[in-house]
Amino acid sequence: MSRNETEDFDDKVNMNRTAKKIIIGVTGASGSIYAKVLFDRLLELNDQVAEVGVVFSSNAREVWKLELGNSDFEKLPFKVYGSTDFMAPFASGSAKYETMIVCPCSMGTMARIATGVSNDLMTRAADVILKERRKLILVARDTPLSLIHIHNMKTITEAGGIIAPASPSFYSNPKDFEALAKTVVDRVLDLAGFDLDSYRWSEK
Repeated sequence: MSRNETEDFDDKVNMNRTAKKIIIGVTGASGSIYAKVLFDRLLELNDQVAEVGVVFSSNAREVWKLELGNSDFEKLPFKVYGSTDFMAPFASGSAKYETMIVCPCSMGTMARIATGVSNDLMTRAADVILKERRKLILVARDTPLSLIHIHNMKTITEAGGIIAPASPSFYSNPKDFEALAKTVVDRVLDLAGFDLDSYRWSEK
């Protein structure tokens, strides 16, 4: 093997070692645009992705159709698992998915995660991520917050999870609806450890 071939091989090995196995959960909370933009960004970052497993809650698809006016979730190039498919690989810690993002995350799903109620694949996967001390990111999408919501957020944070509210930023002067949602999604992907080009405060 020549030196160039060796370097190319080493680059591929290193890429495979750093590529992420990630779970995406989509609940029925308002904010389907965030899920849509997240899937788009993961496609753009495919060289950093080893595997994406997707699970929708029971009514997430209906909210997507209502808010976005399409059924593009049926065209995702990722493996989609049923909400009660406990044979999915990420229902067990042995599958070594490093990160789970729930986007958007309803308060009901958050409550079940906070109290350890693993009654579907999404909450079971979140439970696995927490018990294995991996990275759980919940993109909370609700306002105002009750004291129950705040307590649940505190519990999940103390267990090692990250609460990342869907609070768009405006200093990048987003030009449209998707660009505004992207300010949240890019922040979430930063938290997940992805290397991406996005607006950085005070950077050219």
